[in-house]
Amino acid sequence: MTKPIIILYICLQALTARAAERAVNPQRDTTRAKEKEQLKYNLNEDGSHYFQVTFLNQAWLRFNENNPGTKADGVVKPQTFDIGLRRTRIQMFTQLTDKVFLYFQFGQNSFNSQYNTGNNRKNAAFFHDAVCEYKVSRGNELKLGSGLTIANGLSRFSQPGISSIMTMDVPVFAQATVDQTDQFSRKLSLYARGQIHKIDYRFSLSDPFPITSSGNPAPVASKYASFAAIGRNKQLQGYIAWQFFEHEGHTTPYMAGTYLGRKKVLNIAAGCIYQKKAMWNRATVQDSIAFQDMLLMAVESYLDMPINKENGTAISAYAGYFITNYGTDYLRYNGIMNPGNATELNSSNSLAGQGPVYGNAFPMFGTGRIIYVQFGFLLPELRDGHGQMMPYVSSTLASFDRLQGVNTNLYNAGVNWLIKGHNAKISLDWQNRPTYFIDAASRVQSGTRKNTFTIQYQIFI
Repeated sequence: MTKPIIILYICLQALTARAAERAVNPQRDTTRAKEKEQLKYNLNEDGSHYFQVTFLNQAWLRFNENNPGTKADGVVKPQTFDIGLRRTRIQMFTQLTDKVFLYFQFGQNSFNSQYNTGNNRKNAAFFHDAVCEYKVSRGNELKLGSGLTIANGLSRFSQPGISSIMTMDVPVFAQATVDQTDQFSRKLSLYARGQIHKIDYRFSLSDPFPITSSGNPAPVASKYASFAAIGRNKQLQGYIAWQFFEHEGHTTPYMAGTYLGRKKVLNIAAGCIYQKKAMWNRATVQDSIAFQDMLLMAVESYLDMPINKENGTAISAYAGYFITNYGTDYLRYNGIMNPGNATELNSSNSLAGQGPVYGNAFPMFGTGRIIYVQFGFLLPELRDGHGQMMPYVSSTLASFDRLQGVNTNLYNAGVNWLIKGHNAKISLDWQNRPTYFIDAASRVQSGTRKNTFTIQYQIFI
């Protein structure tokens, strides 16, 4: 409890100091009509050196058609309704000098009634980021940083700015090793990032966590590849984007979901993650263990631009193609804020053993190919200042080797009511996902598709 108290104390001190400054210098507050949009305390007169804090909360109300055989608290549950916190975060960062930047993020994720409180490296609120960064160049051409960071390779959705997500949630498969050998996509890394002319780049040398510290039982080598429980090599990551129009923000490594028409952005990009001998497998119990490299690659394009600035309309679109090689037939089920905690099925009639097959889980990560697309349209402003509506659709089309030619197609559609941009919004999302079973010939077959309906209320400042 002491860490959160210290953090809140620092934030309150900063805000109190700002209030005291205004009391001493009332001439600075020439008007009260314009609201402040940032909790920011300037450390010098021109504001180039500052301390800033942000707060985010995403509350979910969700109805889920559970996967076959799902149990919750010992009872079979075909359907569930749950309430949870998808993300609760505090960010603090300071530009201490023209060159020195410090960044922290503290919080927790996916907190509901089935939240894992077992042997987990983050079974309570934890630090997501703790980064020291030095700007080598005068502008953003070169920044060097080190610490616990999300400065990743592969994709913009491997380092998403979650406060500006257009869809209900990010495509989590792009956070490729999430909670396996990282801490909710963050790794202990040394990185270089910057923007040179039209190029935005980031390269990282990461020290991944041992899989044995994930809070799950240590994986046993089998004919299906898994993360190796012995040995550990450094991880190489890289991401390069060509920016055709405006440059995206570069204060932190996070990349925006949508700018709501405030920027004109068109990028094409490529990224990769490589780790030598990251995986292992064993064809039979008599065979010796074989280590395999992990190589993940992606190409993508991102568009976000205004259509009519007078009425506030805009579009946002993304398309990405991912080649994911985790080793022989690697497959991992995952369910976001899973409402179940067990299954009455087994490996003879389901893909049990590939992760939690219960609740809302589906094959999210695996060796194979993935296409992800999303599109949204920001409608004109509503009457009387009641914000804007932004409907969206997205689709994940995956072909994983382990599923023997049966595809994993996921569909989402929804709408955001942007009460005050991303600072206050209510979102409604429908998701349709696949299920699978094993037939009498030990073949993977498609089962009944299931639906999830979620309402999210986000407040961010």
